[in-house]
Amino acid sequence: MELNNDVYGRCEIIDDILVTLLTCEAVQRLKQVQQAGANHLINPIRNVTRYEHSEGVMLLIRRIGGSLEEQIAGLLHDISHTAFSHTIDVLVNSKDEDYHEIIKQEIVEHFDLCSYFSDSEYDISKILNDKNYPILEQPQPNLCADRIDYTIRDMKKLDNM
Repeated sequence: MELNNDVYGRCEIIDDILVTLLTCEAVQRLKQVQQAGANHLINPIRNVTRYEHSEGVMLLIRRIGGSLEEQIAGLLHDISHTAFSHTIDVLVNSKDEDYHEIIKQEIVEHFDLCSYFSDSEYDISKILNDKNYPILEQPQPNLCADRIDYTIRDMKKLDNM
């Protein structure tokens, strides 16, 4: 499968599990979820989707030599985000802005993500815990693939104005 990512360029993905996950309903759904919530309605520059971001995180991890397991974790790290992203945290009074983490297991079950891992060596419970992957996630102010991708993506959008 060839990806043409707007930030990281062309990349051929030959890993069966990544190809399968990139095309599965749960990941494709992220094309309808805005990275910056409702901001894109006011500021059209902020029209990045969670899919673009998740694909970018996966590719960034790949480019800096992260394992296939960490690439999978990068692709799935935002799998449970809802429409308008963190805006929901205000509505449900989630002071830690973690509603997507609270419902992650429900999303995994709804889309039967475990079935994609039944014939693999990977443990989905481990993969869905960002703390297991230091390239993917670090506490602020440390850099990580998640933070680097959305920063580069936002800078690129501003540069194209």
